[in-house]
Formats: sequence, C-alpha cells, structure tokens
Amino acid sequence: MPKVIEWVNPGPDDIVWKYPSETIEWGSILIVREYEAAVFYRDGKVYDVFRAGRHVITTLNLPLLTKVLSRISGYDKVPFQATIIFVSLRQFRGLFGGRTQTTELAPLMFRGSYYFRVADPAVFVNEVVGGQSLYTTDDINDYLRSFMNELLMKYLSTYSIVDVFMNLDRVSTEVKLKLLEDFKRLGLELIDVKFEGVDTTEEWRQKLFWIRQTGNAAMVLQMETAKAVASALGKSPSASAGTGIVMIPPLLYGPYAQAQQGTAPQAGGGAQAPTTQTAPQTQQAQQKFFCPYCGAEVPPKAKFCPNCGKRLKWCPNGHLVPAEAKVCPICGYRFSE
Repeated sequence: MPKVIEWVNPGPDDIVWKYPSETIEWGSILIVREYEAAVFYRDGKVYDVFRAGRHVITTLNLPLLTKVLSRISGYDKVPFQATIIFVSLRQFRGLFGGRTQTTELAPLMFRGSYYFRVADPAVFVNEVVGGQSLYTTDDINDYLRSFMNELLMKYLSTYSIVDVFMNLDRVSTEVKLKLLEDFKRLGLELIDVKFEGVDTTEEWRQKLFWIRQTGNAAMVLQMETAKAVASALGKSPSASAGTGIVMIPPLLYGPYAQAQQGTAPQAGGGAQAPTTQTAPQTQQAQQKFFCPYCGAEVPPKAKFCPNCGKRLKWCPNGHLVPAEAKVCPICGYRFSE
C-alpha cells in the first residue's frame, strides 16, 4: 500500500503546513487539494511544485529534484530526503500598526489591515518559508507584519501630516502601489490595504484644526515657529525686555496675515497700501468659517452650527475658535474666564 501524503483538515487561517517526515518513498501518493500547492524543498532550494490533483511520486514528475538525486547510486529504488511544504492559495488578512514621523517630523501613529494571497508558491517558499525557516502560520504572520510595518514607516514618512489626515484615500492608494512590488518579491499578491486609524499627538491635532480652519498650513506652522522663537529669545540671558514681542510680527505677517488685515505688499518693499478689500463687511463675505466640532461650513457670526447644532464661540476680531479656547491663536485675543 503506497503512502499517502496530504494536508489533512487545514484551518481557514492556515497559510502553510510542513509534512512531518522528510523521508519520501517513490510511488507515494501526493494529494493536493484545490487552492493548495505542494512544494518540494531541499538543500535551501525549491525544486518541484505540484498543483491541485492526485500525483504518484516518480522520477518523471520530479524532474528537477531527480537531477540532484541522480548523483546518489540507486536513488530510484530507495527513499530520498526532501521537505514537502503545503501552501494555501486562498486570500488572507493581516494586521499592521506602528509609529513614524511625517516630513515636518510630526509623530504619526497608524494601524489597519491588508489582504494578500500566495501568487508564486516557489518564490514564497524560497524567500519566506524555507528562506527564513518559518514553517508555521504564526511565524509567517509575525514576519509579514514586521515587513509591512517597516515599509509603511518608510513610505508614510515621505508625506506631510496634512496629506495623511486630509487626503488619506490618495495617500493609501499611492502607498499601496509601492507595496505591490515589495510583496511581489516575496511571491505574494497584495490585494488591498485599509487604514483603520491614523493619529498624532494632542499638540499636532490642534495644529491640524487650525490648518483646516485657515486653509493655510504654512501660516499655522509659521505661528508655531514664531512662538518657539519668542520663547527662546525670552529665556536668553542677553535678551532685553520685549525682544520676543518685537520678533513675532515679521515672522507672523506673511501673505495670510496681510489678507486678514486687508493690505498687500507693494513692489520694491515699500509701505503697504490698503486694497479694495478693506471693508470688514467685504472680508466677512469672502472668508469661510468651519465648525470646530463637525467641520461643516458656518455663516459668519453664527451662534450655533447649522449642521451639528453645537454652540459656537467667536473672538471680537471675527475668528471662530473652539468653545474651550482661552486664547485666539490667530490674533492672540485672550478670553476672560
């Protein structure tokens, strides 16, 4: 009675299974079910791959391994040594999650799922299973999770925090295109990548809020730079009183600040002249405001958000701020307790 070699009752999440005996007899029956492949592996190299079907192991259907075994006298009459690795060709789900930094060095935490399948069993066994000596599904999942996290840390670090949070669909599509080739090198097909959460620190969440309110990332980051410079100058032993205050206006009064003041720079760096947008009513009509709670557009001076119904708070200079804000970050107005 010939020996039967098969993967009995594989679980839905099982990616690989190693046949426990490496002593293979000629004439054995190899049973490979649908959505499976059986890979013959020996001396650190894949030789022959069997797809779905019932196969009798002979020198005819093991041509590559037979060439190696032919050096052994009487190889066709005695058992030979080889590792048989069964690989599932179904779709699987993996998890990822990690931390990196954006182009502004903002901390970025991310997590999500990715979906993949083994497209080339020979490459997969050479690069991952046999190449890394990973013969269990748990070991392979750990390896792929680390592989995925390292790549995402590298690719996400090339984006700004504004891109990640405000254009996540585009970013995830671009990152997936890069990952396709990386997974292909492992014999895998990357089917989909889904970000289920991205986050940053409280400090950077506040910056993102003001970037969305003003629509000007450079201006918000410029304000942070001004604050840092003023703080550093104020702490300097050689700084005179008011040095930080004197330094802030040149740092803050960029194009956005000029638009808010209704002035525009003249050619040659001369004095600024009023533009046609000097009337507060005209400024209000053109400027857009967004609810700090739901992000919906809010009419100027509205007391409640027309979308979520929450009470709104305005500073006397016409800036919409969160209800709990103590200082307006645009003009510096301090609210009374």
